[in-house]
Amino acid sequence: GWNSWNHFACNIDEQMIKETADALVSTGLARLGYQYVNLDDCWAESNRGSQGNLAAKSSTFPSGIKALADYVHAKGLKLGIYGDAGFYTCSKQMPGSLGHEDQDAKTFASWEVDYLKYDNCYNDGSSPQDRYNPMSKALLNSGRTIFFSLCEWGEADPATWARGVGNSWRTTGDIQDKWESMISRADENDKWAGHAGPGGWNDPDMLEVG
Repeated sequence: GWNSWNHFACNIDEQMIKETADALVSTGLARLGYQYVNLDDCWAESNRGSQGNLAAKSSTFPSGIKALADYVHAKGLKLGIYGDAGFYTCSKQMPGSLGHEDQDAKTFASWEVDYLKYDNCYNDGSSPQDRYNPMSKALLNSGRTIFFSLCEWGEADPATWARGVGNSWRTTGDIQDKWESMISRADENDKWAGHAGPGGWNDPDMLEVG
């Protein structure tokens, strides 16, 4: 699928996401298997609501995430969203889900989200295993099938333990739009090939093309 971060960073809004969904269909990429349209960081308000729930940023996603999911689903595609296993996301512009895993998983399910990229910033220093398992269980109990992408940068070698936790796991640090970065990510990922298979995949970060 497609993810907003590497090109747009925090400069995202609902119109852009809709146009991206349109483009995946019109260019034929959807027919080739590109099925996810994934929001990254900065989609939410900087503070939780009065009930402790995450809320879409009103200035950039005024229709809300459920309406955006409906639009993407109508195109035959799936919507992904972003969270963090810490107190804040990596931009520090929205709350993380540490301590709110059940609540946030239910929120994502109510919006009919299909995919969660779960980052690793501003955490409490505990192991990734301790912080990613609660969200894994919360998603399983949410009443909706949501692809769980562990974005913990390959810390603690997730290929060796994450198969029962998520559907994919980062095997490397963040990629950059440089040839050396791309080939090094491929080399680092290669040693974990034997741990990948249906239901659980190694993730050497996003494709950098163009």
